[in-house]
Amino acid sequence: MNTKKIYKVLIANRGEIAVRIIRTLKKLHITSVAIFADNDADALHRRLADEAYPLGNGSLKDTYLNIPKIIDAALDAGADAIHPGYGFLSENPDFAEACQANNLIFIGPDADTMRLMGNKIAARQTAIDNGIPVTFGLTGDLCQIMAQADKLPYPVLIKAAAGGGGKGMHIVQRKEDLHDELERASREAANYFGDGTVFVEQYIENPRHIEVQVLADHYGNVIHLYERECTIQRRYQKIIEESPSPTLTDERREQLLATAVKLCRSIGYKNAGTVEFIVDQQQNFYFLEMNTRIQVEHPVTEMRTGIDLVEEQIRIARGKDLSTLSSQLSIPSGHAIELRIYAEDPENGFLPTPGCVTAYHEPQLRGTRVDSSIDGRCTITEAYDPMIAKLICHAKDRQSAIETAQQALNQFIIQGLTTNKAYLWEVIKNPDFLENHIDTSFCKTHQDTLINALNESRQRLCPNDIVASFLLFDFCKRKLDGEVGNVWEEIGYWRYHMHITVDVEGNKIPVFITKASNGKITGNIAEKPFAAEFLAYDGPQLKLMLNGRTEVIYCSINKEQKTIVNFHGLNFTCFRTDQLNDTFDYSRKNETNDKSTLISPMPGKVVKINVKEGDEVSEGTVMIVVEAMKMENNITATAKAKVKRILVTENEMVDNKMQLIELEEVRSKK
Repeated sequence: MNTKKIYKVLIANRGEIAVRIIRTLKKLHITSVAIFADNDADALHRRLADEAYPLGNGSLKDTYLNIPKIIDAALDAGADAIHPGYGFLSENPDFAEACQANNLIFIGPDADTMRLMGNKIAARQTAIDNGIPVTFGLTGDLCQIMAQADKLPYPVLIKAAAGGGGKGMHIVQRKEDLHDELERASREAANYFGDGTVFVEQYIENPRHIEVQVLADHYGNVIHLYERECTIQRRYQKIIEESPSPTLTDERREQLLATAVKLCRSIGYKNAGTVEFIVDQQQNFYFLEMNTRIQVEHPVTEMRTGIDLVEEQIRIARGKDLSTLSSQLSIPSGHAIELRIYAEDPENGFLPTPGCVTAYHEPQLRGTRVDSSIDGRCTITEAYDPMIAKLICHAKDRQSAIETAQQALNQFIIQGLTTNKAYLWEVIKNPDFLENHIDTSFCKTHQDTLINALNESRQRLCPNDIVASFLLFDFCKRKLDGEVGNVWEEIGYWRYHMHITVDVEGNKIPVFITKASNGKITGNIAEKPFAAEFLAYDGPQLKLMLNGRTEVIYCSINKEQKTIVNFHGLNFTCFRTDQLNDTFDYSRKNETNDKSTLISPMPGKVVKINVKEGDEVSEGTVMIVVEAMKMENNITATAKAKVKRILVTENEMVDNKMQLIELEEVRSKK
């Protein structure tokens, strides 16, 4: 293969992976070209790229999944190559072929390999043909699978044949539930991957999820860059990954790595890829799938090995061989861990929480790296995956890496919407996680423990400290915002002794101000004395003296004109009741405890309505399915009732707290 020149690369993606690819392109002095939908007009990847081309408005099919439009953008830009990132078109063989047909280098494997390994059914058969163990499974359409349902060893796992990232995956405990779950999984797969084909395989109880990073060139050289443990998951999606695996013995590790390399050689694989395995309690491993692209969690490997995987992808696409890299590759050092930060609510079933980011500040610690899709105030829409950023930490050993991650999470500030950041902090300090007593159901089995620990962490913080921090920020904010005039002379009724009430997360706390001048406030909070003094401000960071000790907090104002105070790594919403007593919170206008209404817990699209007017339903009945951030969410009845009116239609976009169905009570028959 002749060496090819690559001077300009179009990135067929968005978000943090596009930003991450741009970083390597800049390092290599290669011109970067971004694409963006209308709702990404202000996105970070667009702003960082050397050039950017619009995709217009519309659904994903009209924008980031529109192959002709993306190819046209690459040709208009004069690009030599396209990097697909992960997700979207990254494993679409038609896209790879379209690149080749237009003399564009596709930075990834060839279309035939993608087609083979991208279909989970074909990939399973390839593994079987090469003597690689797989779990028992069934393939076919819904009728064919149901016809053989009695052969399945329940519980079973339904998976999308063209899928990945947990989309379309469902555990089925009983044969009676198989049909409905197959239908749901197929619908999710068709929506996300454009292919509704699914298959069913044996579900291994309490497994580990371990994968191997591989690189392969065009000359038959295949190397591994060791393994990553990806066992901590929610909704079948990874949220924490680490390397090396704390689970494998040295002997089992060597077998696993050799198996991954063997599979890649057998199919003539080229470029970067990941071979994934399920590992049972006895460390027996089974082939799961192969991802023919860069992985979300690739920075874990980069932090341990010092190898830029995107750079290696580009080198391989240029026609370079791996011989030099192979000779330089040594045993990786230390331990790396990655935590995925999502816009979601762990206390509410991990439902997506799109909204406005009002403050953003990344940790600045040795051994840390942040790959993010944002760099400040912005809007996280419901149109895309809810992942905001990835925090990657590297240290000499696992315990040290976890300690670094704990510190970094506390310093990572994201305000304005709910995230899983504090939840992740509870996970990595949980004793079972620290002692590696984990499996893929860890988040589910530990949910109550983790949420209770999160609430206890919040309760351990003194509310008076939070109130004092809020008061100082509220006292100073006109000056902090750069308003003209001396705030200390223009503070109105702040000059007088005053009684006020501060609401902190719904708790009303009485305050008596005795003095407020020259950047200082003194008084009593809940009848306890306090003194707060302004020291420095570097928005959103506020440094203050609080009762004789120095504290650093982060503050921002949300869309409801309430203040979010980040104190010791946790966010608290605060406001003075005397300032907001005439304010009506429109975002909650449909919230009700009345069981006669069914409301949407998040913005999204109605993808299925399971009931009709006049139907009687019982508690737990799935009435409507709302898709948000590419995940389906079941909206269920909370009590026995009759459907009086259906207020939405399928494919309709709905807002947060919007009423979906009106119900009426079903009276018991005497």
